[in-house]
Amino acid sequence: MELVEATPDDFDALIDRWYDLARGMEAYSELNELAYADVRDVPDDGFRAHLQNDEITDYRIVHEEETIGLLTLRVGRHPSRQYSRYLRIVNLVIDEDERNQGHGAAVVEQVKSLALERGCDHLKVSCEWQNEGARRFYRGMNFQPKQVDYVQPLE
Repeated sequence: MELVEATPDDFDALIDRWYDLARGMEAYSELNELAYADVRDVPDDGFRAHLQNDEITDYRIVHEEETIGLLTLRVGRHPSRQYSRYLRIVNLVIDEDERNQGHGAAVVEQVKSLALERGCDHLKVSCEWQNEGARRFYRGMNFQPKQVDYVQPLE
């Protein structure tokens, strides 16, 4: 399994996986409801901007020369804290038929290496509170709960 930095040529493979991930998140909160019924209706300028943002890096997750997932990482800083530079896992999705084969764990291990190479001192990730599968996965990868986000829709 390897991480291959995405290029504009990878856009279709990435946007489809992002959309599947976003669709899956709709089950956890009404605030996750997508505005577009089909991936072809989503304006592509937002996701393409990832490919040009120096703080965000998208990767194809490749196994045996086939793309099996998407990873998005973002570098961040907390300048006033002892642990000040982090790498955030923004998106991590493995294709459904490739899950439970160790690919997610292998991705997290490679992300740790990337973080160290970039001078980061910790990793961050968040997931939906009710997504027990994701929470169990990250706990199993030695992530520690740190904070809870609250939201309030404004109507």
